[in-house]
Amino acid sequence: MNRPKPDDYFKDWKQREALAESMIPLVGALYREKNVVISMYGKPLINRSVIDVMKAHRFVRQVEGNELSEFESHPVLEALAKLNLSSSRIDLGKLTVAAMNAGRDININDFVASELKDLIGGEAPLSEPQDVVLYGFGRIGRLVARLLVEKTGSGEALRLRGIVVRKGKAANDLVKRASLLRRDSVHGSFKGTIRVDEDTNTLVINGSEVRIIYANDPSEIDYTEYGINNALVVDNTGVWRDEAGLGKHLKAKGVAKVLLTAPGKGDLKNIVYGINHEDIKPEDQIVSAASCTTNAIVPVLKAVLEKYGISQGHVETVHSYTNDQNLIDNYHTGDRRGRAASLNMVITETGAAKAVAKALPELKGKLTGNAIRVPTPNVSMAILNLQLNAETSVEEMNEYLRQVALHSPLSQQIDFTNSPEMVSTDIVGSRHACVFDSKATIAEGKTAILYLWYDNEFGYSCQVMRCLEKIAGVDQKTYPENYYR
Repeated sequence: MNRPKPDDYFKDWKQREALAESMIPLVGALYREKNVVISMYGKPLINRSVIDVMKAHRFVRQVEGNELSEFESHPVLEALAKLNLSSSRIDLGKLTVAAMNAGRDININDFVASELKDLIGGEAPLSEPQDVVLYGFGRIGRLVARLLVEKTGSGEALRLRGIVVRKGKAANDLVKRASLLRRDSVHGSFKGTIRVDEDTNTLVINGSEVRIIYANDPSEIDYTEYGINNALVVDNTGVWRDEAGLGKHLKAKGVAKVLLTAPGKGDLKNIVYGINHEDIKPEDQIVSAASCTTNAIVPVLKAVLEKYGISQGHVETVHSYTNDQNLIDNYHTGDRRGRAASLNMVITETGAAKAVAKALPELKGKLTGNAIRVPTPNVSMAILNLQLNAETSVEEMNEYLRQVALHSPLSQQIDFTNSPEMVSTDIVGSRHACVFDSKATIAEGKTAILYLWYDNEFGYSCQVMRCLEKIAGVDQKTYPENYYR
């Protein structure tokens, strides 16, 4: 793909701007009416501005060697909008490139209909909407709430129905909860509207009525009193991490299953979506979504393991501070964590290296790990120092992981960057489990050192959402079939 440069850049910009503007209602209608998610090489186009749509097109230059033009994608989007599509996820960029590679003489409507024939006329993603309850409303809880509302679509899949918290001391507790959802110092303002109904203890979020339930113990709640049934509870408190503790949720009336947003203990299944999500069975009532770091490193470890083999390795995590650290020096039960998080780099332990074995049994006993908490509020980095079974080079390793990131079933977990100017704040809002930084790769012989950025809040929350959809049985076909973000 090699599009010639325009004779008049400004005229070309205004024409493409107009096309991007006309694409927005098409993308919106497909999502709102048919639950069809449109993306551009993994970048979602739903609820995006004109500039966002144009930047998504320009991003393709990192993948295909030249940016994709709205002149090329607009007729493809028009053609697919005419189809009676079932609930699905379609990469418009991939579909457009496929059309371009098919030749200029093709009938675009016939081509798109042929490519998407398996996505036409299907059923809804679920027989009836799945009620979801958030137990806890901290950093991960609020981000998962944003994602649940964003992904409501036609309302046929997951529906956020309740949020369980402890009653705060302030008289305007509900208003404060709404404010924390509305404004976020790291992730910015919520893209939507929030109405507070104190008479019914309800937040109306983009039209979805979400009941705020005050409780101190999971088992004391009767969710059916609030019209919530067969609920999938997302426990994001971290208070209970084993089957006995999390089993309290199942004693509550109206609860069917539980997903933990922390590493599970004992025999609980720790799921890294994209790696072992097929281990989730219909009979499983309690599942863990593992940790943010485990989600970040396992996809790349799996890819490297499959091509090169791994004899041993060390994982060093440079992690943003978290809420369990002290803002200023004070007593803490953990070693070193009592020192001021905003002033110090703090060496601490991480269980991520050992947790890898739950998703990749082949690496059991082969990895060590440690962590350094640093004075940043979000975005972390994992450094993989690996001894391989086969030799490689910087160029070979980078190209292999670029292909994995862009053209494999792991494309929703691994993103790729070749920017020499990438820094941590550039990763805020990433929907991937990790972003592979190709410019930092060190590889010689059988040694490879790989650098992985990850938004330990939002990127992880996206992985949680994918687990939620799997547990609920949401089945959406994709185009291309092995490409889903």
